[in-house]
Amino acid sequence: MSETLIRVENGVGRITLNRPRALNALTLGMVHAIQSALASWAHDTDVRFVLVDGAGERGLCAGGDIRALYDAILVDEIGVPEIFFRDEYCMNAQIARYPKPYVALMDGIVMGGGIGVSAHGSHRVVTERSRLAMPETGIGFVPDVGGTWLLGCAPNEFGTHAALTAAQMGADDAIICGLADICVPSDKLAELTACLLDCAADDIAACLRRFETQPQAGALRDARHWIAECYAHTTVEAILDALRAQPAPGARKAEEEIGRKSPTSLKITLRALREARNEHRLEPCLEREFRLAMACMKRPDFREGVRAAVVDKDRNPAWSPSLLADVSAEAVDAMFAASSYGGLGLVE
Repeated sequence: MSETLIRVENGVGRITLNRPRALNALTLGMVHAIQSALASWAHDTDVRFVLVDGAGERGLCAGGDIRALYDAILVDEIGVPEIFFRDEYCMNAQIARYPKPYVALMDGIVMGGGIGVSAHGSHRVVTERSRLAMPETGIGFVPDVGGTWLLGCAPNEFGTHAALTAAQMGADDAIICGLADICVPSDKLAELTACLLDCAADDIAACLRRFETQPQAGALRDARHWIAECYAHTTVEAILDALRAQPAPGARKAEEEIGRKSPTSLKITLRALREARNEHRLEPCLEREFRLAMACMKRPDFREGVRAAVVDKDRNPAWSPSLLADVSAEAVDAMFAASSYGGLGLVE
């Protein structure tokens, strides 16, 4: 069966990620199928808009197929991640620029690459089951697929908190963080889909409002004051010091979570988030993320992070270096520098 179900139904271009046993994790073939479908529908007058969802009951998409990237790196096939990241990030830009409405149903797990196929759309729907996250610092990587742009632009330092801790967000947190627009009960998704299939592009918002519900208050609302204060600092070390000094229990938990992440990933992530704030559009951030992604592929932390999280599942990665103090400014600068892999061609 196809990993991506592509069809036009009643004038709506439908994309269903179809690897439910793998939580619909993205493969290169799925990326290419999405790119091709979007290109063919962009100027097709018989297609009013695009609707994206995931097969199965567990979620839209758990991210890219990091096990496949890990296996390729083990045998020194660096060209595999290069092609995957290059095409995936170009797909993310394609979604963000899309000339027609792009509706994403973000039910269940939506992480990493799943954010990339949904949060750049024009209409982003979450449910009470939604769990959104950019978990990359926990696997020796960096928020990508435009994640530094999305999280870097989030209000009140919510995005910095989410990126460094890799915290999961429910519907309310995702909406106030700017990753989603509206919450719909999961048991109403079938009715919502039927409504969308029967409405004009200009009526999408009205259709969504018919099913809208107020999500249960998330953790970020009550934490907004200490998050804004603690994460305003310019270094990871200073952020951790501020969290230690903050009496709120959530701050203590955040400090502990950050302490488990790759020190190198933490430092490059914070810098990437700050640089993203100086951009006026997504594409320069994707170009930067591509450089960082390829730099991460050559470092031991990605291999070790995936090993600990996905392969051996011991949840005990041995980061190298293991201390923030040992990640030099020069090492961070080198990861941001132009590389032999070139760019994505998204910025002239």
